Amino acid sequence: MKLRLLRTLLALTTASLAACGGSSAVDPPAPSIDDGPTPQAACGPGSRPETGMQGRVSQTDHDSGRAAEGYTCNTELVGSFTRPTVIGTVGGFKVERYVDRSGRECAYYDTTLLFPTNILDNNAGVNVLDMSDPTQPLLTDRLTSLAMLSPHESLVVSQQGGVLAAVLGNPALAPGVVDVYDVADDCRHPQLRSSSLTGVFGHESGMAPDGRTFYSASPSSPTLTAVDITDPSRPRRLWTGNYTAHGLSLSDDGNRAYVSAANGAGVLILDVSQIQARMPDPQVREISTVSWDNQTIPQNAMPFTRNGRPYLLEIDEYSTNRAGTLLPASNGQTVGAGRIIDISDETRPVVVSNLRLAVHQPENRAAIVNDPGARNITGGYAGHYCSVPTRVDPDIAACSMIVSGLRIFDIRDPARPREIAYFNAPVLPRLLPLPARASNWSMSRPAFAPERKEIWYSDGYSGFYVLRVTNGVW
Repeated sequence: MKLRLLRTLLALTTASLAACGGSSAVDPPAPSIDDGPTPQAACGPGSRPETGMQGRVSQTDHDSGRAAEGYTCNTELVGSFTRPTVIGTVGGFKVERYVDRSGRECAYYDTTLLFPTNILDNNAGVNVLDMSDPTQPLLTDRLTSLAMLSPHESLVVSQQGGVLAAVLGNPALAPGVVDVYDVADDCRHPQLRSSSLTGVFGHESGMAPDGRTFYSASPSSPTLTAVDITDPSRPRRLWTGNYTAHGLSLSDDGNRAYVSAANGAGVLILDVSQIQARMPDPQVREISTVSWDNQTIPQNAMPFTRNGRPYLLEIDEYSTNRAGTLLPASNGQTVGAGRIIDISDETRPVVVSNLRLAVHQPENRAAIVNDPGARNITGGYAGHYCSVPTRVDPDIAACSMIVSGLRIFDIRDPARPREIAYFNAPVLPRLLPLPARASNWSMSRPAFAPERKEIWYSDGYSGFYVLRVTNGVW
C-alpha cells in the first residue's frame, strides 16, 4: 500500500510540473510485481471460463473432468491438427504463417520440445500445413533436415524474403547447423537450399524482416552470429560477437537487434546497421540495456509501434526463488511473464506495464503448488512467448503461458493492458508424468491471420490450434 501511495504521489507531482509549464527529470516509476495482475478478462457468450484464480487449472478441475473439456474466454476453436502422444511431443516453440506468391496460405511449426523424444512417437521435424481451409489444416510436408529435427526455439520465416530457416539447437547449445528453405513459390512444399555449419552454436534465432540476415543465438555461449542468406544456397558467416543471447528480434529496417540477454542484463539494444549494410569487418555498437525488478530469464523482445511511439513486447520464462537469479526453481516466487517497454528514447528504455496473471503473483504461489504441471522446473505457470499480429498499431498481444494456455491482451494503451480472452486446450491423459503431469503445455510463439481474427499456436502435448477471437473483444 505504501509503495502504491508513493507511486501515486510521484505521478501527481510530475503531472503538476507539466501542467505548470515546468519539467521533471524524474522518470515515471516502472511497474512492479507488487502492482498486481493484469485486469482479468470478462468472458462473453459461448465461453467456458476458468473456475477460479486467473490462469489456474487446479487439481480439482482435473479430478472433476473439467480440465478435459478445456477453457475458453471470448475464443472459439476453428480447426486443429492434433495427435495425442504416449511419450513424445506434437508442438514445440514456434508457429509461423506464410502466404506465397500464388496466395497459398501455410503454417509451419516445430514438433520438438526436447529431441529426440518425438522420434519415439514417429513425429519428428517441422510440420507444414496447408491452411487454405482453416477449419481443416492439412499436413502437406514434414521437414526433417538436421536443423529442422531439433530447431529448439529458432524456427523463423521472412514473408518479404520468402525463406524459412532454423539452427540446430537444444536447451543448452548444439553445433550451429543452419538450414535455409525457399518457400516463395509453393509454401506447401519448402525446398531445402542449404545446410551449413555457419551458426557456431544454436538455441534461438532472429531474422531481419527482408530475409537477408539470419542470426543464430545461444544463451550458453558468447557466440551471437549473423549469417548472410541473401543467396539461400550459399550462406556465409558475417560476424560473431561476444554476446550470450537468448532470443532476439530485428527492427523493420534490420539496423537494430533487440536481444534478450542471457547474463541477467535484461534486454540489450544493439546497433547492427553495419551488418545490415554488409560493410567489411562490421562493428556492432551497444546502445542500452534495460532490466526490471521481477526479472527471471528473458526469452524474447519484439518491436512494435503504437500511435507512432516505439515499444518492445518482452516476456520472461521460468520461475526463480529470487528476482535476478539465473537459477530456475520449481514453482519459485518470482515468475516469468510479459511486459511492455517504451523505447522512444532508445538510450533509456523504460518498462511501462506488465502482462501478468493471478497465478504469477507471489501471494498465490503456495496455493497452486500442487496443480498438475505447476512444479515442473521448465515451465509450470510461467510465460514463454508473446507476439503481435502487426508491428504497426497492434490492438492485441497473444502470449503462451504454458499451463495457463494462450492468453490474449488488449494493448491499445500500452501503459494499461488488460486481458480480453484466453484458450486452454482440453487436457489429454499422458502415460508418463515427465516432463510434466497431464496438463496444457503452451510454449509456442503464436501467429495470426488478423483479417479473420484468428490466432494460431501449438500445444506441446496435443498439437496445432486455430482460434478465433469472439464477442468483439479484438
